[in-house]
Amino acid sequence: MRIAALQHDIVWEDAAATCDRLEPLIAAAADDGARLVVLTEMFGPGFSLAADRIAEPPGGPTEQFLVARAAEQDVWIGGSIPTRDRNDAHPVNRFLLVGPDGTRHHYDKLHPFTFADEHKHYRPGHHPATVEVDGLRVSLFVCYDLRFANAFWDRAADTDVYLVVANWPESRRHHWRTLLLARAIENQAYVVGVNRVGVADGLTYSGDTVIVDPMGEVLAEGVDHAESVVVADVDPERVTEVRDAYRFLPDRRG
Repeated sequence: MRIAALQHDIVWEDAAATCDRLEPLIAAAADDGARLVVLTEMFGPGFSLAADRIAEPPGGPTEQFLVARAAEQDVWIGGSIPTRDRNDAHPVNRFLLVGPDGTRHHYDKLHPFTFADEHKHYRPGHHPATVEVDGLRVSLFVCYDLRFANAFWDRAADTDVYLVVANWPESRRHHWRTLLLARAIENQAYVVGVNRVGVADGLTYSGDTVIVDPMGEVLAEGVDHAESVVVADVDPERVTEVRDAYRFLPDRRG
């Protein structure tokens, strides 16, 4: 399967304007043969803690944007959306994956970023998510989740590719790239790390979007600080080959 990771800028707290900017990038990815297109964390408004202002109900306009693009381009498409699914609780940071026929799967970020007080505005999810997309087993994660190796280990046996969508600032870009490579190597699976570019709320984002193979080799990466459509072909048989050649996963204990 060909996967396209869209390293894009975001119009701060204006999901509709960002979606307008994303349309041609999504079309370009589909034209290049992508079957799965991945956007960033909170790809519409950016990583804002103004949950009361930016959160949308399930089926809201940003979700409908994904549904429309998936159908129009005949692709799977996903990214996270601040979603208010309960009136009596904080919203969730929800990674929504939509198929061309309107099929929808979601994952709520397990680890709110307490360093930035995300936990005071968004509640944590409780369940991992692995989705089969055209024979590819895809596990969904959001940004800060990347720092928790056990969450990835727990899904390894049933995962061919991990998707990690993020708003990860330039000041910790070395951590981002190092952890993405580590998650690929230790789990012997593909990792697609999709990060934004631009400046927002006093932070600079450099991108560093990358697609990594099960041996930790970089297959494709974004242009530094610039919007990019990052494309690579992934094959579940390659995951099987690597795991058969280097039988590390069965040696895990605990």
